[in-house]
Amino acid sequence: MKRLYFAVLLSCLSMMVLAQGAPAGPFGPREPLAEPKLIVLENGPVTMTVDANRGGKIMSLKHGEREIISQSRFPNSFGSTFWTSPQKEWNWPPVPQFDSKPYTIELQEPAHLTLCSEVAERLGFRIRKDFTTDAADGAFIVTYTIVNEGKEARRVAPWEITRVANNADGLIFFEAPADSIWPSGLLTFEDAYGAAWYRTNEVPDNRKVNADACGWLAYCADGLLLVKRFQDLKREEPAPGEAEVQVYVNRGRTFIELESQGAYTLLQPGQSLSWAVRWYLLPVDKATEPSAALVKLAK
Repeated sequence: MKRLYFAVLLSCLSMMVLAQGAPAGPFGPREPLAEPKLIVLENGPVTMTVDANRGGKIMSLKHGEREIISQSRFPNSFGSTFWTSPQKEWNWPPVPQFDSKPYTIELQEPAHLTLCSEVAERLGFRIRKDFTTDAADGAFIVTYTIVNEGKEARRVAPWEITRVANNADGLIFFEAPADSIWPSGLLTFEDAYGAAWYRTNEVPDNRKVNADACGWLAYCADGLLLVKRFQDLKREEPAPGEAEVQVYVNRGRTFIELESQGAYTLLQPGQSLSWAVRWYLLPVDKATEPSAALVKLAK
């Protein structure tokens, strides 16, 4: 009964925070979220929905009516967002100008959308997100640009965070030896068919691992395969303490973050860096086991 009471109390407090706005953080007051401004891009049977007023997040990715992205409404548990790396530069919570505040729509066409954030004064960066489709390849191309609007040179890396549901039959896989994933022992990966595989499961506490992968990251669940392709980094190229590929599993059977990062780059005032991720969403048989066929599709 005490556990139930605590859970209800926590839920009520969370709703109050959502309704009133979170307390002030290192980047200033946390303002209430604006009304959604949803924009849908189509590529064949696949639709990507972006919310310009909620940090330019990718809120949905569907094949027909089947969804792959987490639809949880609890804060920081849904959609696909973008941060700057390393995290030690801003710690927590996420920078609101990048993660939750409205983005300005610079261009909106049926197959092309460009959004631009406010400047995060403490970091001196502005983020631009460009969404296009490649009909021939069946891909959505998301290009993130970090602009140094400050007066000093700063190093930074791009960082995409995509949240998916922690489904009972989910598989996460990418090209890397399982024993090279660090810290070791936090999540159980196995080697098969030239890739490292994680069978999604419930964990008692939050866990995150890192890997030097080969430029792609895949998630398979409920008859859908999500593949993201990006620049393949050398092990020394990510920001300090970060990695090309990261997997974060929230405690319980809640959500998982599929994360990828670009190279740590020095930007002089006025300079920018751009980093592209190609998204694919394919229907597959109800695959619950590692297979050569899934690796072939992903690659």
